[in-house]
Amino acid sequence: MPQEPNDSEMIRNIPLIPLRDLVIFPSTLVPFIIGRPSSIQALDKAIERDKMIFLSAQMDASVDNPTPKGIYSLGVTAKIIRTVKADEKNVKVIVEAKKRARIIEYLSTYPYYQVLAKVIKEVEETSPEIKEVLKRVLALFEDYLKLNQSANIESIIPALRDTTPERISDIISSHLYLPLEEKQNLLETINCLERLRRLNYLLENEILKMHSRIRREGGRSDRQKAPGKDNRQTLFPPGANLGRKEDQPNEIEELRQKVKKAGMPPDAEEKANKEIDRLETMPPMSAEATVCRNYLDWLISLPWNTKSREKRNLKEAERILDEDHYGLEKVKERIIEYLSIRQLVKNPKGVILGLIGPPGVGKSSLGRSIARATGRKFVRLSLGGVRDEAEIRGHRRTYIGAYPGRIIQMIKRAGTKNPVFLLDEVDKMSMDFRGDPASALMEVLDPEQNSSFLDHYIDTDFDLSQVMFIVTANMLEPIPKPLVDRMEVIRLPGYTEDEKLQIAKRFLLPKQMKAHGLKKTNLKISDAAVQKLIREYTREAGVRNLEREITSICRKLVKRVVQKGREHSERVTPKNLESYLGIPKYRRSEIDKKDEIGGAIGMAWTEFGGELLTFEATKVHGKGNFTLTGQLGEIMQESAQAAFSYVRGKIFELNIARDLHKNFDIHIHVPEGSTPKEGPSAGITIATSIISLLTEIPVNRKVAMSGEITLRGKVLPVGGIKEKLLAAHREGIREAIIPLDNKPDLKDLPKVIKQELKIHLVESMDEVLKIALKGELPQKPQEEKRMGPAEPLTSKREDEGPAEPPLPH
Repeated sequence: MPQEPNDSEMIRNIPLIPLRDLVIFPSTLVPFIIGRPSSIQALDKAIERDKMIFLSAQMDASVDNPTPKGIYSLGVTAKIIRTVKADEKNVKVIVEAKKRARIIEYLSTYPYYQVLAKVIKEVEETSPEIKEVLKRVLALFEDYLKLNQSANIESIIPALRDTTPERISDIISSHLYLPLEEKQNLLETINCLERLRRLNYLLENEILKMHSRIRREGGRSDRQKAPGKDNRQTLFPPGANLGRKEDQPNEIEELRQKVKKAGMPPDAEEKANKEIDRLETMPPMSAEATVCRNYLDWLISLPWNTKSREKRNLKEAERILDEDHYGLEKVKERIIEYLSIRQLVKNPKGVILGLIGPPGVGKSSLGRSIARATGRKFVRLSLGGVRDEAEIRGHRRTYIGAYPGRIIQMIKRAGTKNPVFLLDEVDKMSMDFRGDPASALMEVLDPEQNSSFLDHYIDTDFDLSQVMFIVTANMLEPIPKPLVDRMEVIRLPGYTEDEKLQIAKRFLLPKQMKAHGLKKTNLKISDAAVQKLIREYTREAGVRNLEREITSICRKLVKRVVQKGREHSERVTPKNLESYLGIPKYRRSEIDKKDEIGGAIGMAWTEFGGELLTFEATKVHGKGNFTLTGQLGEIMQESAQAAFSYVRGKIFELNIARDLHKNFDIHIHVPEGSTPKEGPSAGITIATSIISLLTEIPVNRKVAMSGEITLRGKVLPVGGIKEKLLAAHREGIREAIIPLDNKPDLKDLPKVIKQELKIHLVESMDEVLKIALKGELPQKPQEEKRMGPAEPLTSKREDEGPAEPPLPH
């Protein structure tokens, strides 16, 4: 089987297509039309193998079936990019020419030609002479294009920048309108310097001829000009068809009809018609004509006026949303409200919803359900890792290989102008020297601007105002504030244990049983088994890992059903769950331990939902230093320093560790040191841990806390309260301490959490210590009362030396 060639490679059994009036050069993208049965069979064989084909010009274009002697031995290897059936007999082909190659032997001539070809190695030259000739040839070619006026200089000239002399000479050769023999002569000139010298001579002659023709035609009267036509058409007589068949359907007229039917706005229709006029003056097989056709194809294929017919039955929409997702009441309510507005307002502005929540809670699948409930098409664009603005806005057509941005691509894929458009993982975007994609999204998501969204490739306004945009993210903080302002943010917290149980029974288990070909009679899982599965095999805010574990159970059962028969059934219980999934992956080790001195449990909020963190404090012999470990971020370290300063200010009042600054170091550690931790919400947890250590009063292990601390002991509000409380409930915590200012966050808390979790709202550290510590704090002696905190005092005089310090805890 032939393969894409390397230098000096012999290629065996590569199909050959002889070309009429067309010489193809390496490093060019060329369209042409074939109609001979032998050529079509050779094309089909090449596509069946690896899409590599040999192309060479035939010496006499009038011969229908040229013999090997009538075909030039030197041609090019090419890769087939695209084929389109033009009519019943003809096929339009687009190829990317690779390298020069010479026919060594014809291996077969029927039903099509197959040859043994040798790839010709071209030696790269960088001599001063070749650079000088190249510079002169480029200047002449630019003059040639300006006089020609039919080619798009802006798209051809950039292709010649920053590339090799060999490639530049081939690209220029492909754009010159020369006799077939002269073009074949250029192809067979292997030496690059000789080829450039020949091009220099040919360009000078062509420019002289064009100047002479312009002077000769300048004397004609305006009456001799065809109405509405430019005289530059005479530079390309009808005979110079470069491979176009005489009986080819009128492509230009077809394009004009398609533009009329597309329903474009006036500006877009005007651009399309101008492009068709330019295409009409170009040689049909030129590279620029291909660029023109691609642009017109994009304009014609966009859904300028095509809409999906919306469902407006509110009960039906509610049924679909409930059928696909359990819970998520806020989102469902918002969709029903939108459908209600559609019944009263004919053309309301598009909806832009921002769904923020941890992985696995159903953000992405919710978009598909919304599309089903509203009767719209659904498209999804993942923005994770996107860092180029052109991914959103597209590339300008002056660049080779330009294409529209992904917004326009997805609208074309949807086929309507009012789809449900999911922008997934918007918080995972980044930026570099190529621009900021978040800035480009601002226009897309702004209802005041997106009615005239301008893609750089399409270069005309497209109306996105009727699109329902849904943006998903795990965290709100990485998203730029101006972008957040343009969306209606709806937070999706993690699920409670009861909600996960219902989701597993109603959605996940039936879905996986169907996917594995199981009947309801084959598998039954008790509620207790599902609860054990949730508690001991998953630790997440969503249900993604839960579904994965259910899939594992189904796989093991499928094997036994195949071995024992379709009627085989099993029941999964807490006792036999380990036989399906192995030993439990998680256990509540920190919660089940007894109360400890210096150990406190804090609540954290990450992009994966709420989590619990254990803070450990100990004291060692030292000089009053404060050490933090556990990969803590800068903000958390500052919060810990504030907590430590608060404790030092309370030493005299609590009558504890007066010699702390002289004899002991305090060390705070947060386990799971490989995981980064950040945020100010650990302040009250760290302060509680230190005070427990110094007073030797243990901390209640059934109490978790979160809140920022000030130097005066006030407790300030923090974020992610709902997610943190869900995590605390999930891990078996019975009491939680949160700032009083976070009371509004409790409104959306599920009832089961409020019933089973005792929540304390506090304003100061004194309240925190009363709840968290398992004992009374020591009181300051009456005779030593004074105003405000004081420097700790030692119990020994300095001349007597320090007292023997107690052993550390």
